[in-house]
Amino acid sequence: MVPEQREPEPEATAAPQPARAHAVGSRVRLAGTLRYLKTADPMPMLRPPDLVDGSEVGLVCEVRPRDQLAVRFRRGTFLVSAADLTAADG
Repeated sequence: MVPEQREPEPEATAAPQPARAHAVGSRVRLAGTLRYLKTADPMPMLRPPDLVDGSEVGLVCEVRPRDQLAVRFRRGTFLVSAADLTAADG
């Protein structure tokens, strides 16, 4: 009789934390045209979307709750959803 071989049980480890796509200091671009921009000031205001050009590169300054990032562009710092950003090359 051949002894039954069993698969080794996986070790119990902590689930890995998902890596943030855009960390503080990352260079990013807008993925598309937004309907408006929201300033990252203590008293936020809505601004027209043409303040940031689609090819303009911004710098992530702060990560806020609900996947919101404060991104510094040439004409101001705005709150942008992480889903509306792409990584800027080099």
